[in-house]
Amino acid sequence: MIADTTLNLSESILRPELKAQLAHVRELLSRELADIGETEACLTCSFQAEDVLLLHLTLALRPKIPVLFLDTGYHFSETYRYRDQIAADWNLNLTNLLPVRTVAEQESEHGLLHQIAPDRCCGLRKVEPLFAAVANYKVWLTGLRREQARSRAALEEVADFTLPGGVTVRKLSPFADWTTRDVWQLCAHFNIPLLSLYEAGYSSIGCEPCTSIPTDPNDPRSGRWAGKKVECGIHIQAANSN
Repeated sequence: MIADTTLNLSESILRPELKAQLAHVRELLSRELADIGETEACLTCSFQAEDVLLLHLTLALRPKIPVLFLDTGYHFSETYRYRDQIAADWNLNLTNLLPVRTVAEQESEHGLLHQIAPDRCCGLRKVEPLFAAVANYKVWLTGLRREQARSRAALEEVADFTLPGGVTVRKLSPFADWTTRDVWQLCAHFNIPLLSLYEAGYSSIGCEPCTSIPTDPNDPRSGRWAGKKVECGIHIQAANSN
């Protein structure tokens, strides 16, 4: 069962400014998807709160939008169970993107890259399969927010993103200027159950070996990669990441 981490009814009453933000996101999605074919837009989903909320809003417009999940093989068991439950309950058009090598094959060949070379591990298990998949679409929807990390301070709602080989996709981050409170209040408003790991104190959830409880309460991503880095690489322009 998915843990119900929604807030109580009184807390789910939307603030006027949040109503306006919600209306803006809906308008943005409607406008940007209006002239895009059914198979020309995708939504990447880690099944964290922002992505699931964006998925909920997008499904109202595109019930069969391709949903891309990076199945690194290192996720928490809770993440896999939650993914499968949401996929079944919401009838998702889900694609699990797999790396070229299995976890066992990679560890046999290279050792524990997530410990000795986390950038390379992310490159093999996240960046390469994600970029290869996104290259097949014109529009890429993400749940990114500026508040999540200093590295995302300049995040734009709409921007062109250049992939390896020169393919450019239109990247949408409708929640760019939203706060964590905004996201959680909307999830409560729509009665969206959230990943149970939040209840255990996690604030940014990725692969299990590289995710811990935040070390800095003011930095939601301080529990990622043991402080060695702050991004996996998929949200950095490919031309600048090599």
